[in-house]
Amino acid sequence: MPKLLSPFFATALMAATLLLAGCNDAPEASSSKTAAAVPVSVEAIAAEAKGFTAGSQMSKRTVYVFFDAQCPHCAALWEAAKPLKSQARFVWIPVGLLNAASTSQGATLLAAGDPVAAMDEHEASMKAGRGGISAASSIDPQKDAVAKNTALMTRMGFSAIPSIVGTHAQTGAVVAQEGALPTAALANLLGLQVPAQ
Repeated sequence: MPKLLSPFFATALMAATLLLAGCNDAPEASSSKTAAAVPVSVEAIAAEAKGFTAGSQMSKRTVYVFFDAQCPHCAALWEAAKPLKSQARFVWIPVGLLNAASTSQGATLLAAGDPVAAMDEHEASMKAGRGGISAASSIDPQKDAVAKNTALMTRMGFSAIPSIVGTHAQTGAVVAQEGALPTAALANLLGLQVPAQ
């Protein structure tokens, strides 16, 4: 008879799995990741990507997050980044990888008058199982931007979302991470102060 996991152990195992979790754009992506065609560059992302800002507009620290509107791991990172928004400016860059709704919802977020509020509304809808926000009309320019974001992410060799790129606040080194992180691990990656519990 197989031994059952205790509820505590099962919860801990699930949390550990989510710690490094991310959505892959293709089933074989994680096992056959190829070298990046272009190096990961904060400057290239700033120049080429189109996203929306959440967090301190005046911060010297900018963190770029490639995300897919249909990705549950991206939703987890959206929540994990909120306690750090006083220390950094997060630029959320929508890509279209997971399904047909990814591009239209990402474009709708870019077109929103208040993208942060739209993202909160979208994530609440996803969490409730309603599929997220409805696509807006007249978003072809934003759809093109999402396609360019996706191409940039792919050129840099990322194969999973969310993908995080920034500079470490203490060392200035470029840091990159594929997959969601809880708040404390995200703060450590970026060299930020871990918020009090």
